[in-house]
Amino acid sequence: MIKVVAIGDVHGQWAAVWQVLKAATAANNKLEPSSAVKEGRFRVVFMGDLVHYKDKNAYAQAINEEPYDPNNPIHLKRAAKAQIRELYRFKDYVDAANGNVEIILGNHDESALDHKYELATRGGLKHNEFNEKRGGIPLPSDLKEWMSSFKREIIIHGVQFAHAGPTVGLMQFDDFFYHDTNTKKWWYTKPELLMQTGNRFGIYGHTVMKEGIYIDKEHHFAMIDALEHSQFLEMILDDDRLDYRVMQFKSTRAYRSD
Repeated sequence: MIKVVAIGDVHGQWAAVWQVLKAATAANNKLEPSSAVKEGRFRVVFMGDLVHYKDKNAYAQAINEEPYDPNNPIHLKRAAKAQIRELYRFKDYVDAANGNVEIILGNHDESALDHKYELATRGGLKHNEFNEKRGGIPLPSDLKEWMSSFKREIIIHGVQFAHAGPTVGLMQFDDFFYHDTNTKKWWYTKPELLMQTGNRFGIYGHTVMKEGIYIDKEHHFAMIDALEHSQFLEMILDDDRLDYRVMQFKSTRAYRSD
């Protein structure tokens, strides 16, 4: 029997990430894995999208200048460097966790790696800070290699963890993924998809939950892109047990990168 801590899309919200990990006793005050994580009694799963801030305010805060201009190469490079610094800090934590912290590949992570699709917010804010051709700087080769190793799906005791949804089509970030409205709507238009996979429960991110973590008890899945609500999901699992609860952590600004 293990405890699994599931954390929604990051998008550069590193202060919240460390607050979650400490609240879940998965990290200590030095931002190192706890003994429970190192020993495998706790497993931590991140739902992906480590990169790309969600709005201009977050970008402005990261580069310490307002307003943020996504067409200014100086701003792009500073936004990239701010994220790279935090990715290295996080990678150190993951590397020290003895394989008990895993990250799902998100579509924003893949975009930062291959630039096949130019992603933007609904408001038109483009995420080009890692695209050298657009004025940004590429991810360092070691970070690219690390992020390229992220899995598209993890299954623990019959519980599926994937970035956007339960089917193969929702795990491949191609033209179908970006042009099909079901990518973000399946969880309420086709909630039976998870039950068709044979998994007993599913955990997904990708779609922001405006009212906090959403759990569909009838169809056995949870949508957990809710870091803005200071929430994460905690599960106790073995082959015969599946208990879960939404956890609330105290959001503060006590942690700040330097």
